[in-house]
Amino acid sequence: MKLYMENLTKEYEGRRVLDIGELSIGSGALCGIIGPNGAGKSTLLNLVAGLMKPTEGRLLYGSDAAPAAPYEDMTLVFQAPYLIRTTVGKNIAYPLKLRGWDKIKIEERVGELAADLGLTDFLKQKSWKLSGGEIQKVALARALSFRPKLLLLDEPTANVDPSTTAEIERMLKKINEKEGTTVILITHNLAQASRLCREVLFMDRGRVVEYGPCEKVLRAPEHELTKRFVAGELLT
Repeated sequence: MKLYMENLTKEYEGRRVLDIGELSIGSGALCGIIGPNGAGKSTLLNLVAGLMKPTEGRLLYGSDAAPAAPYEDMTLVFQAPYLIRTTVGKNIAYPLKLRGWDKIKIEERVGELAADLGLTDFLKQKSWKLSGGEIQKVALARALSFRPKLLLLDEPTANVDPSTTAEIERMLKKINEKEGTTVILITHNLAQASRLCREVLFMDRGRVVEYGPCEKVLRAPEHELTKRFVAGELLT
């Protein structure tokens, strides 16, 4: 799913926290959003997800430039996701039941995702007995169950171990490459952005400072702020 933003702003109590003049993210992108704390990364993701409305500007979705968030074709995974108090299998199946999928197709899709994310042995386990990494994988499987065209993730591996991080990254690459899902994720891990993303968006103080191919932004940035950030300097 393609995204286009023009003169997009968000203000809180008269303070502007997001100000994007123009930005286009192409269909099938695997884009990492990086930047210091308070840069506006989560605000941007929440606006795209339709969880909040912009103060001004346009945010358009898809090739037909629709102004309304197509909730049936998109999903957001939070850093600390909430699972329904039931089994892992029923959590993953929930979006499919809402969409009226056939029982056999639901079982097939749940089994496929569980196998991809190492959750097969957990399908009958209660969600409140899972570890943090297991919860994150279940949340991702649930988000992917209905094959969304746009997947948004807010620090999906911030609180998980390296093994789980690798599983999640492999899954994101797979659905992006094989299903054409547009993936946009916030990450503070520049190594992860380098491993996983094809495009990188660097933000600071609510603005897009630099956006382009991962190799260029992380290894040969043009803007001085980007250079300082990727070098590890604290931006204030």
